[in-house]
Amino acid sequence: MPHDIVNGHIGHHHHHPHDHNHDHGPDHLHSHMEPADHAADLQVLAAQFIDGFQQAKDKQAYLKLAGVPLEITPGDGPALKLVDVQLTTEWQVGTASPSFGSTELSYLPFPGNMITERTNMGFVYVSMRDKKVVDLRDFLSESLHD
Repeated sequence: MPHDIVNGHIGHHHHHPHDHNHDHGPDHLHSHMEPADHAADLQVLAAQFIDGFQQAKDKQAYLKLAGVPLEITPGDGPALKLVDVQLTTEWQVGTASPSFGSTELSYLPFPGNMITERTNMGFVYVSMRDKKVVDLRDFLSESLHD
């Protein structure tokens, strides 16, 4: 199974210190997604978001409807204003994962028919002092947990 490297971290499972089979009563429903499932869901949502943005006649209205803030305020400085939306395309040409008993990664290059294309979006915010790019996947992940 391929491991995505997102924000410099290789995807892996985290063990939770609590039992997932606990009773919350009949009115409480929730599910616990594995990190790989969550990442796959985010990738599907991101692809749909990007497709919608590209097709939107009014890009500003699309961002507003999606809840993308026109400015963000970091805790230690002036507000940053949204000035650009960037699209990047990446092709996954292999996978790398930790090797047992080694500090080296186990690397598996993909044959041509397994190479996949991914497009991602970033929201570029600026102030007089700073520039910050908010990854669409981070925005979607935060939006889904609110």
